[in-house]
Amino acid sequence: MNQPSFKMPLLTLWTSPRAALRQRLWGGVLLAVLAAGVSSCSVEGKTPEQPAAPEVLPVVALKTTEQELFHDYVADVQAVRNVEVRAQVAGFLEQIFVDEGRPVKKGQPLFQLNASAHKNRLSQAQAALAGAQAQASAARVERERVRLLVEENIIAKTELALASSKVKDAEARVAEARAGEAAARLSLGYTLVRAPFDGIIDRIPLKRGSVVEEGTLLTTVSDLHEVYAYFNVGEGEYLQYVKARQQHPDRHSDSVRLTLADGSAYPIPGHIETTESEFNPNTGSLAFRARFANPQRMLKHGASGRIRLTTTLPAALLLPQKSVFEIQDKNYVYVVDAQGAVHMRNFVPQTRTGDFYVVKQGLKPGERVVYEGAASLRDGQRIQPKAVHLDSLLALAAR
Repeated sequence: MNQPSFKMPLLTLWTSPRAALRQRLWGGVLLAVLAAGVSSCSVEGKTPEQPAAPEVLPVVALKTTEQELFHDYVADVQAVRNVEVRAQVAGFLEQIFVDEGRPVKKGQPLFQLNASAHKNRLSQAQAALAGAQAQASAARVERERVRLLVEENIIAKTELALASSKVKDAEARVAEARAGEAAARLSLGYTLVRAPFDGIIDRIPLKRGSVVEEGTLLTTVSDLHEVYAYFNVGEGEYLQYVKARQQHPDRHSDSVRLTLADGSAYPIPGHIETTESEFNPNTGSLAFRARFANPQRMLKHGASGRIRLTTTLPAALLLPQKSVFEIQDKNYVYVVDAQGAVHMRNFVPQTRTGDFYVVKQGLKPGERVVYEGAASLRDGQRIQPKAVHLDSLLALAAR
């Protein structure tokens, strides 16, 4: 009988999947612990970071100072007298006695119109006057004759009244004829056109032989020994101007300066003469008129320029424009406290002059504000102030 046989399994280096997973997990934990230990050793051995030093920024201390405010306005320059010379009678332009751009004297002949027709009218008017005078003389003789007859009771008294009325009618005709003769003489005089005053002849649009109607423009004459400069001032600036002159009349005069079209300054100062009585409803401005002497005839009628109006503020609190930043149309600065911390502050400007604001409210003399670098700051941040003197900024701006 055969006996069953038993075979022993061979010994192999085989590991089940579950055991392999446990080995990998334990290995990962061990590596993590080792890494943490290394990291901890590294952190414990590092020197802690020092806090950053405050940023160095320029700071200016505000103070009040006497300040002249300049406001420039577009000016329209006009001659004190600028008259259009027009023909007062019709005719042909026979003679031109002057040239364009030349000076003339009052009463100097400028143009001669054809006068033959006007001479004929004058002769007719003179003849009519002589006839009327003769009829008036005859009527007076007749009245005297009638008066004698009435005194002799030869004719009725009504005849004398009738003769007297005829004399009055004749005298009226004489007056009418005399007026006609004067008008004809005046028309004849208008054929010779003379300068109305001393001045400069402007353009002459017509030439010899041109037909001239009554009212035709012959030229213009400008009196340029003085000129007017007209300019418009806004209501707010007008009120500043008036208040400054009322409060400090000794510091504010009506003197103004004129800047010419090429940017150069007119050497002779002018003075404000008058203003209009009401504001323009469309522009909200008031018209001023200044007078300037013009001995060299440099200024011409119709020229343009800029009027500079000066107002002196005895205690203006100036703030550099570089210190200002805007948020939603409001003006802000960073004010620096005694510990070097900056604080955002809103202020209201009164006006602008050059590179500075004149502060109306919101800031006080002695306060320090950041001059430059406000864009990188935040409220409460500490800085290291570097003083910048306001006088040096003013001197730099004046150059």
